[in-house]
Amino acid sequence: MRIVLADDELMVRTALRAILAAEPDMAVVGEAATGAEAVSLVRALRPDVVLMDVRMPRTDGIRATELLLTGLSEPPRVIVVTTFENDSYVYDALRAGANGFLLKRASADELVQAVRLVARSDSLLFPAAVRTLAARYAGARAERDAARRMRARLTGREAEVLRLMARGLTNAEIADELAVGAATVKTHVAGVLAKLGARDRIQAVIAAYECGFAGTDGTG
Repeated sequence: MRIVLADDELMVRTALRAILAAEPDMAVVGEAATGAEAVSLVRALRPDVVLMDVRMPRTDGIRATELLLTGLSEPPRVIVVTTFENDSYVYDALRAGANGFLLKRASADELVQAVRLVARSDSLLFPAAVRTLAARYAGARAERDAARRMRARLTGREAEVLRLMARGLTNAEIADELAVGAATVKTHVAGVLAKLGARDRIQAVIAAYECGFAGTDGTG
């Protein structure tokens, strides 16, 4: 698993490298101190995962994430690394397409688990934090008409699945909740993403909160 670290603090990069280098299936192949450097490195090295600080000089992590996801045919998975989970930068990075976020105070085990989770194409969805961010930074844009339009694009079962996704449930947990098979849930999730034009679960959930389809309590 090839990883690029992007953070303007050398000590942070050193700590992250030490943790990841101890794992037999992980290799840090490059380090960047700015978003622009991160974009150049990723284009040259084609890593699987990027740990991206959001606040960096010149080109920040949000813009760097946008450039990676729109400029590469096979972009890496991006984990935003941040100090504060309720930061508008985090929300903007998730909207730009980041696959999740990790707090800098996270333990070594949490870091390794996050990289493995994202590398296998699962998003790091923290429902409580996403709900808080959506309420703080997008709540004013929520409109009933937009919620109705979203509901009209989804089947009844897809709408149920989206609301459960907004609560942070995995496919297996959604299957248990709805008493259906995991393969059926996977099909419904794919349908939700396609109809909403979302790259992943996080973008679908953010869209649901922004238009008021999912309530800030996660119940819809």
